[in-house]
Amino acid sequence: MGQGSEQSVSQVLTQLEQVLLDKPQPLKLALSCLLAGGHLLLEDLPGMGKTTLSAALAQTLGLSHQRVQFTADMLPSDLIGVSIFDPAQQRFDFHPGPIFNQLLLADEINRASPKTQSALLEAMAEQQVSVDGRTHALPQPFFVIATQNPTEQSGTFPLPESQLDRFMMRLSLGYPGEAAEKRLLKGDHRADEVDQLPACLSPTQLTQLQQQVQAIKVSDPVLDYLLALIHYSRRQERRSAPLSPRASRALLAAAKAWAMIDGRQFVVPDDIQAVFAAVTEHRLRAGQPSDGSLHATHILSQINPIQ
Repeated sequence: MGQGSEQSVSQVLTQLEQVLLDKPQPLKLALSCLLAGGHLLLEDLPGMGKTTLSAALAQTLGLSHQRVQFTADMLPSDLIGVSIFDPAQQRFDFHPGPIFNQLLLADEINRASPKTQSALLEAMAEQQVSVDGRTHALPQPFFVIATQNPTEQSGTFPLPESQLDRFMMRLSLGYPGEAAEKRLLKGDHRADEVDQLPACLSPTQLTQLQQQVQAIKVSDPVLDYLLALIHYSRRQERRSAPLSPRASRALLAAAKAWAMIDGRQFVVPDDIQAVFAAVTEHRLRAGQPSDGSLHATHILSQINPIQ
């Protein structure tokens, strides 16, 4: 990675750390996800900074964006758009919805019905939407950053496994440290100025960084280590949701992005370990939860990295 790219990535992280205090690891993971071209799911209790982080990422990456508050009565057309008949032209004209932005902030996505949630599947997988038999391409680059409240809270609909699998990573921010929370209470941060944050990247620069991520090299021994982790989940008969080939591709892409942020042109086992839980935990837990459910930390403990 060139010096200019390193400076750009460093500026992004520095700016994000001014908004969300005491969370360097989640911020680095979130940036890795977007540099790898993935979609990001933020899950935590209300008031933990999920929406703030989503908005800060959109502003800092210089992308057109719109926040959509998901509700139980929301319809797919509220998100995708609708065709309206034009009497003067005697034709139906498509009026695009908020999804036609480079970054969609889907706030509290699990408060919408499964029908509305499923409207995102085509967009997240194929970068396009279909309306009335016509296909409409989405602007590039295109990301979905979604927040969701814990599923045990009232008024939520669990995300289906197919939708969870479309998110490259799921992150939880957790409570801030005591010192960080004191700074927050004193107003010694920029969380209230998210809309005024300057863009550290342009869409073109972001695309170039994504291309650099794809060019990061992976040796066969490191790839064998990654596959050993994936295949371990498939050998556990108690699991109803082993890791799929899509999960292995997501893990590789995220590890490459983590390596690039660290200034390396190659992936090492530490990169895979750093992103493993964020990439796999929501997939491993997609089945029926039980005391015997498999966790990412357990898999990492069972497979020794290459020496």
